[in-house]
Amino acid sequence: MRRILSMTFLILLTGCASVQKKDMSAFITAAPRSILVVPVVNKSLDLDAPSYALATLPIPLAEKGYYVFPVHTTKVILEQEGFYESDRIHMEDAAHLASLFGADSVLFVTINRWDAQYAFITTTVTVEINYRLVSKDNVELWNEDKKLVYSPNNSSAGHPLAMLIVAVINAAVTRAAPNYIPLVQQAHAQVFLMGPNALPEGPYTIELKK
Repeated sequence: MRRILSMTFLILLTGCASVQKKDMSAFITAAPRSILVVPVVNKSLDLDAPSYALATLPIPLAEKGYYVFPVHTTKVILEQEGFYESDRIHMEDAAHLASLFGADSVLFVTINRWDAQYAFITTTVTVEINYRLVSKDNVELWNEDKKLVYSPNNSSAGHPLAMLIVAVINAAVTRAAPNYIPLVQQAHAQVFLMGPNALPEGPYTIELKK
């Protein structure tokens, strides 16, 4: 179930040591059973970023024990209601959005950074995402930021020149076609499943474990 945790590349986590446990009383009081994931706001320059992030959100939420409305169906229905732009959806009243689907809560996700930067013989891929869960009564239940940075692991024994060539090739490949999917999956897993402020187990967790 937690297969996304077994990635084979190096991930550098930023800010983990300073994360403080947040007050979850509002979440516990609301006790949401279902989550409506609305289209993602994209503040990066990568036009594909929202689609990747949106497509990978339902799995960790479902693993945590919540019913997640199908994200693509949600997008279509929102467009039928006149909501075409993610920015406008995020400004909309959460109670109104929840009422359209009969949802207990609405998850708003914003991509603040999603890029690959090349520097000499290494390429660093970064994703930075904000997650905000709001109840059907417009009460913020949970809010979390996550930043993950990935650089190819070029450390290996061998001739220095060969190692340098390998490093240059790895950097070039990563720069040409950075693989964001494992990184964004890891970000979701850390905020929803195993972080210090991970979501409490949902009502369907026991059924999933049977």
